Order: sequence, then C-alpha cells, then structure tokens
Amino acid sequence: MDSRLPTRLIAMGHAALMEGFNLIGVETYPDADQAALEQLLAKLVTANQNALLFLEHHLARSEGPWLHRVRNEGGRTVITEIPPLHAPGDYAPAVDNLVRAMLGPQALEDLP
Repeated sequence: MDSRLPTRLIAMGHAALMEGFNLIGVETYPDADQAALEQLLAKLVTANQNALLFLEHHLARSEGPWLHRVRNEGGRTVITEIPPLHAPGDYAPAVDNLVRAMLGPQALEDLP
C-alpha cells in the first residue's frame, strides 16, 4: 500500500458485530449485503484508495466481479475474513482448504 495515501479501515457484517468495530473507530457497514460490498469495492478501486477491509464470512465468500478483481489484483485493498459472531467455534477460514491442498489433509491437525 502507498504510505502517502490514508488507509481506510472498513468492516462489513451483522450489526451486532459491527458495534465493536465502530467502538474502535473503524468505518462500519452494519447488515451490509453483497450489493453493498460490490458498490464499496467499485468505489475503492476507481478512486485508487487504500483500504483494510474486514468482512464477515458470508460476505468474504460471496461472488462478485469487484470482489474477484480485488482478490486477484492485490495491492491497495486488503481483505480479511472475520468469523460470525453467533458461531465463532464453527468457523474455519477459507485458507484452510488451500493449506490442506498444498501440504496434505493432515497439515492442520493438532499434534500430541
């Protein structure tokens, strides 16, 4: 990211989860849907804005041309996935599948 430009800290997800992000000064979009995510990403890309974007899992795993573009281009917008507030124990990051594919199915098992 270009350090001369300000970086926006943005979080999108369920309203209850966004309350915590809002308390620490993050720009929040409570109860955002895929259309809102795509609209925001289009604005970020076309304005060449730097952003760290926290997305609740259902948004991070959604399909959309702007999300696909941002993930493939890298650079100005960094996306990180956050677990759902209502079931954090059931959450598994999407990167787990990639790690297993590269290192084998036992790669993420706990060692005794």
